[in-house]
Amino acid sequence: MKEQHWKEMIPVDRYVVRSNGILQEYDRKILTMLYQPLVGTTCFGLYMTLWSELEQDRLWGKESTHHHLMSMMQINLKAIYHERLKLEGIGLLKTYIKEEDDVRVFIYELIPPLTPHQFFNDGVLNVYLYNRLGKSIFQKVKNYFSDSLVDDQSFTDVTHSFNDVFKSVKATELAPSFQSESKDVFSPDAQTDFVDSSKRASIEMSPDSFDFDLFLAGLTDSMISKRSITSKVKQAIEKLAFLYGIDPLQMKNVVLDSLNENDQVDIELLRKAAQSFYQFENGEALPNLSEQIQPPMLRTMQEKQPQTKEEQLIQQLEVTSPRQLLIEFSGGAEPSKADLQMIEEVMFNQKLSPGVVNVLIYYVMLRSDMKLSKSYVEKIAGHWARKKVQTVQDAMNLAKNEQKEYQNWTEAKQNKKTAGRKIVRKEMVPEWLSDEEKEEKKQPSKEVDGFEEEKRKLQEELKQLDQELKQKHKE
Repeated sequence: MKEQHWKEMIPVDRYVVRSNGILQEYDRKILTMLYQPLVGTTCFGLYMTLWSELEQDRLWGKESTHHHLMSMMQINLKAIYHERLKLEGIGLLKTYIKEEDDVRVFIYELIPPLTPHQFFNDGVLNVYLYNRLGKSIFQKVKNYFSDSLVDDQSFTDVTHSFNDVFKSVKATELAPSFQSESKDVFSPDAQTDFVDSSKRASIEMSPDSFDFDLFLAGLTDSMISKRSITSKVKQAIEKLAFLYGIDPLQMKNVVLDSLNENDQVDIELLRKAAQSFYQFENGEALPNLSEQIQPPMLRTMQEKQPQTKEEQLIQQLEVTSPRQLLIEFSGGAEPSKADLQMIEEVMFNQKLSPGVVNVLIYYVMLRSDMKLSKSYVEKIAGHWARKKVQTVQDAMNLAKNEQKEYQNWTEAKQNKKTAGRKIVRKEMVPEWLSDEEKEEKKQPSKEVDGFEEEKRKLQEELKQLDQELKQKHKE
């Protein structure tokens, strides 16, 4: 299956920009310093370009075509689609579409960014920014958006109230026509709304990202009232579970550690308790996406004894983080910063689960001579995201079904580079794909022997890792 951005939109499709609230100059600084490091310069440029189509202090822009947007940004439609998904994922954009008589019109609704206070207390975005910038630069950025508190303890508040200054007007003093005219005059017209600047961006998790049924089943009224798990608390739990890789049963203890004196869940205490739990399990370093493992609800081998080599591999990939898998592939060496950043971007932008990313790494490494090609990884990741792949087994099955197409992608790229030179080297093939390629010629014996030896070492290392993880859980 080829890249299908063209099915989502084509250059002649029209769009109009809308703002969910008034965007201000201060928002520009927030976007530049807090969001740009997370989404990249091209994605940042797309937001700013769409913003430029709004008139000052207005909510709507004028209708344009995507060809106009391609010309303004000097990038192709595929790149615009890819960067648009980043804006949607991080909460800065909502996209709406209307199709009538083979004509498609999009509404791109810009969402103002979080305020600095909201961002630095978000619990997810601030942690990822810290990992992107490092401690020194992160502190400088944080200081930029901070200011000294006013010492008001030595001052007395002498501010007058409304009724101290103004007098109420009696009904008899109003114009006779006021009663009839005032009925609808204070509300906006049916087709309009007030210009507002209070709405802000927020990242949203998919409904099935956390098993609340299992979490709530572990709570009893003697521990905490389930009414204390409000919608705001649920949102915080979802984010923290995603960020720190905390399963529903572990989250129960984290929540119990975050109760205030009124036995209510304090969200700030909840964040600290989740961070303390993670650092107790993993050391002082804050989490990267690449360190997460497959959530229990998405594991297919958790309660099952492996019967085949493929099931053994599935089980290993479900309890191994993408970062650890890269370490195993390199014989214990630390992965490069570029590889880790690429994997984290795929997980963040395409919202792939850690286990699915493991299959992606495993597949690409063995198909690309132990190299992680950024364009190849992103292309397959985009396909899997559109297919809504969530489990290791599903990822393997899709890789089997689409391996011919994926091979065509690499061959097309190689043909461009070689410009007519004959390609001798053949790709290594994971064992769980071999049944799908019986009709293909066998690889030279030396290459097969080398691959089998590499695969054997990897399986032994994964087995050893699994034993260490089981031992750790017992302790």
